[in-house]
Amino acid sequence: MEEKKQKQEFHTDAALLILVLILLVFGLIMLFSTSEYNGRVRFRDSAYYFKKQLFATALGLIVMYFVARMDYHMLTAIAPAAYGVSLILSTAVLLVGQEINGSKRWLNLGPLSFQPSEFAKMAVILFLAWQIDRTRKNTDNFWFMCGTMFTLLPIVGLVGSNNLSTAIIILGIGVVLIFVSNPRYLPFVWIGTAGAGFIAVFLAAESYRLERLAIWRNPEEYEKGFQTIQGLYAIGSGGFFGRGLGSSIQKLGFVPEAQNDMIFSIICEELGLVGASLLILVFALLLWRLCVIATHSKDLQGALLAAGIMAHMAVQVILNIAVVTNTIPNTGITLPFVSYGGTSVVFLLGEMGLALSVSSHTGQQNAYNKK
Repeated sequence: MEEKKQKQEFHTDAALLILVLILLVFGLIMLFSTSEYNGRVRFRDSAYYFKKQLFATALGLIVMYFVARMDYHMLTAIAPAAYGVSLILSTAVLLVGQEINGSKRWLNLGPLSFQPSEFAKMAVILFLAWQIDRTRKNTDNFWFMCGTMFTLLPIVGLVGSNNLSTAIIILGIGVVLIFVSNPRYLPFVWIGTAGAGFIAVFLAAESYRLERLAIWRNPEEYEKGFQTIQGLYAIGSGGFFGRGLGSSIQKLGFVPEAQNDMIFSIICEELGLVGASLLILVFALLLWRLCVIATHSKDLQGALLAAGIMAHMAVQVILNIAVVTNTIPNTGITLPFVSYGGTSVVFLLGEMGLALSVSSHTGQQNAYNKK
């Protein structure tokens, strides 16, 4: 009986794992296709970006495995410390961070570079799950919602000073977790109004943010609108079925740093509407699976962790695709598991391990299989 119980406790959520592996393999294939020209021109190695991403992916899979085998209650217990570390690292970026393309977002750790904002997302999910679980009896209180959002302001302010997109993601995670834990709906109208006002003030605080709004409205009138226009050319030229894998024209220097934020435009050009739609479908299935895990979690902590990870994924995917299609102003945000970024893929896989840990400590997987 004990052996059977032990096996149930560490049962792998096969659906979630398969979806993550599909995104990883697809991401590596598209990254190589998108980045081989830039790698050859800049580093004389067409597989330069691919090899670095492959290493980060392998490291992330190891992290995912060990996190999945852990009891998620152990991780939420150290959430305040993790949140404190994220504040320290975000402050360090402002003081001694490496500046790339006009933004300080990286810390150098010897030969490696590290993006603390990626760690901050995971730390916020853990911290909010810990905080809300401790005050579960007062979650329908208006002051609880205000207090919870107030605790996010330090990290939002530090990260948002040079990375607005991550600040929006963190705020989105906070709103979703409050929504999950609160039985009322009307207060979220006020939260939405306050959030819109905060973003408006934040945009107006720096002239370059207002410039982005102007570029968004009329990209053809500004030199900095070149990337947006070329990305839209890539999307339009892909048609229904695309030019074919590896056959993109826009990746040949027309879309700057195509392997980063704008990789979705190259996916549309090479694989067309069909390929882009299938990718969005896989992301939708991943979000559905995280929702199932949150719904069937045995306690509030597990539900909040899965919901927080789901919120992170949803907001980031929506923002990236919206930016590439020029639906919203350019915010410099990557497409999860697909865009180039070692720090990003390691912490994303860490979050997936956390979701696997939550699912392994419920009876929902066995019940699901019996249906």
